[in-house]
Amino acid sequence: MRFGQQLALAMDEFGPLSVGVDPSPEMLGHWGLPDSAEGVLTFGQAVIEACDRSAAAVKIQIAFFERHGARGIAALEQVLAAAKGYNLITIMDAKRGDIDSTMSGYADAYLKPGAPLEVDAMTLSPYLGFGSLEPALNLAAQNGKGAFVLCLTSNPEGASIQHSRDAHGVAVAASIAAAASQWNQGVVPMGDVGLVIGATTGDAVRSLPLSLTGVNGPLLSPGIGAQGAGPEQLIQVFGTATRNVLAHQSRAVLHAGPFVEKLRGAIRAAAGEAQFALRGE
Repeated sequence: MRFGQQLALAMDEFGPLSVGVDPSPEMLGHWGLPDSAEGVLTFGQAVIEACDRSAAAVKIQIAFFERHGARGIAALEQVLAAAKGYNLITIMDAKRGDIDSTMSGYADAYLKPGAPLEVDAMTLSPYLGFGSLEPALNLAAQNGKGAFVLCLTSNPEGASIQHSRDAHGVAVAASIAAAASQWNQGVVPMGDVGLVIGATTGDAVRSLPLSLTGVNGPLLSPGIGAQGAGPEQLIQVFGTATRNVLAHQSRAVLHAGPFVEKLRGAIRAAAGEAQFALRGE
């Protein structure tokens, strides 16, 4: 089954929510865990267990595992194995972007079947040109995987690049959205090449403008919860494309840990809120 189809089914069944596996030093401390490879492993396994049949996907922030070197990466492998055991959709938040053989190397690390860090999808940075992502996008297509390309991010600094326009007046973000749409044409229920669109980007989608409905792919939306975006902001940003939005929450739900049952309750509540905000259900 292709990634877009798999994700659409999970969003329909469990609600359009992605949960962050983000074992930051602050969150580890909040959970009473050591800032070590052992701590991130315990944290990651608990989040995965809590997300089982409670969220559509998990997005794993690789930076918090890389901090601990080889032992952190070994912990990440175990967390991914746990997610696979639950048939949970995994997105690696690695934001990779490079050219030629280097991009192929990054793709092999995360999108090649049987790789130690294999996931269902990864985040990509298109700022060496969207075409530079083709090795990853081609490998994803070959293996039924997915990708989320940074387009309109929730950090304020992103606008200095993403809102800028070329000689023809086309905004960078709009050109990224248009390029992604080419990979998803005619695919039902949605394609495998998605975008990262922050929920706190206000009216940028309309003012630039971007055709999110035309992208026909999943729209990963950070900025919900702790960063301040709520239902009104989601409607403002995504308009008629809300059906394809995968709302992402991290700190807002992770603060319910470390006990799995309490964390699961917070995740299910957030999934229900996202379902109502985005789909009116």
